[in-house]
Amino acid sequence: MTVQAARLNRDFIKDIVSYEGCDTAAMCYACGACSGVCPVEKVVDDFDPRKIVHMVGLGMEDVLMTGETIWACSQCQSCIPVCPQNVRCADIIKALRDEALKRSVVDRERLKELGLFAVVDPGKCVACLTCVRLCPFGAPSMADEGYAVIEPGLCHACGICVLDCPAQAIELAPSLEAKGANR
Repeated sequence: MTVQAARLNRDFIKDIVSYEGCDTAAMCYACGACSGVCPVEKVVDDFDPRKIVHMVGLGMEDVLMTGETIWACSQCQSCIPVCPQNVRCADIIKALRDEALKRSVVDRERLKELGLFAVVDPGKCVACLTCVRLCPFGAPSMADEGYAVIEPGLCHACGICVLDCPAQAIELAPSLEAKGANR
């Protein structure tokens, strides 16, 4: 990847470090401890938490905000305890996602395509409340119209609701991680 200095936003890191857990982003010295434990890095081409943090520091705002890389992270947080500088890669990636949502760079449909939250087909839902009872994150709820809906901000895309829905009314697109593991 060629980096053009004119396309860098030197102030981008200021936007990201304002998020909780991101204040040490500039302390990364690219040792690779995070990459070594990252399960996603093993299966998704071009995903490397160390590179993402470095790109934030460089100001590669456009690449990070418009690409798919930040959406591949499973948010398992395996990278956090191994960093000798206390850089919280998963938190930085979450901040990048939040910033992309805040700027409307991605929409609900794109997140659905990336497999980041499950979706209920209202025509198939029988309002049995199985998803509501089983979700450990409280993402599903019942709409006034009598079918389940899933709050994207609460859904962790774990697939529990998909597997246990007796009406098979819930779908979850394969994540970038799942696609990479299946190649």
